[in-house]
Amino acid sequence: MNNLTKALMEELTVEYVKVGPLQIPESVVISWVILAIVTIGSILLTRNLKVDHISKRQAVLEMAYLAGTNFFEGLLGEKGRRYVPYLMTVAIYIAFSNLIGVFGVKPPTKDLDVTAALALMSIILIEGAGIRARGGVGFFKSLAAPTPVMTPMNILEIAIRPTSLCMRLFGNVLGAFVIMELIKLVVPVFVPAVFSLYFDLFDGLIQTYVFVFLTSLFMKETMGGED
Repeated sequence: MNNLTKALMEELTVEYVKVGPLQIPESVVISWVILAIVTIGSILLTRNLKVDHISKRQAVLEMAYLAGTNFFEGLLGEKGRRYVPYLMTVAIYIAFSNLIGVFGVKPPTKDLDVTAALALMSIILIEGAGIRARGGVGFFKSLAAPTPVMTPMNILEIAIRPTSLCMRLFGNVLGAFVIMELIKLVVPVFVPAVFSLYFDLFDGLIQTYVFVFLTSLFMKETMGGED
């Protein structure tokens, strides 16, 4: 267990990359690399798009885009359409951040600061969407629903949501690491490689889905989707 504790502490320790006089967190540098890869990939994949006689590449891209758009619009409705690009962008970033562990790189989502920043951005979007949909007066009235007695609980819920999003993403990513270390202690050969592939690929994609799905549900609620 001492080895597990040591490995866990190393995993939780934030490494820094020195760039001149600056000390930049490793998670930030890796995020920059991910953003560069996604940006360059997007430019290359969207070149020479056509209206007629489209290529297989364009067909796959359009199918993926429509699938994502239909998924989020199905959750948010027509009035939530303007938020779909943000949700799809966050999904791509989290997916790449989790999948990058396959290449032996520490995922940015293992840094609590990264997951907290993602949750903070999402909660700003959630509450902003609610204010835009209901109006300022309507939004503040919703804090007193169904009765004014519930106002403190409704305000507390606003603070709980980003905490929930943050800790769920961070906890699941870190939990996968702990399980992997325990498996290595019990079965040190072959089996850990199989489970590592599962946690780096499938579990990483599942956590991506959960994060954007819950964000969409919270947005639907604040916009009055349940009225």
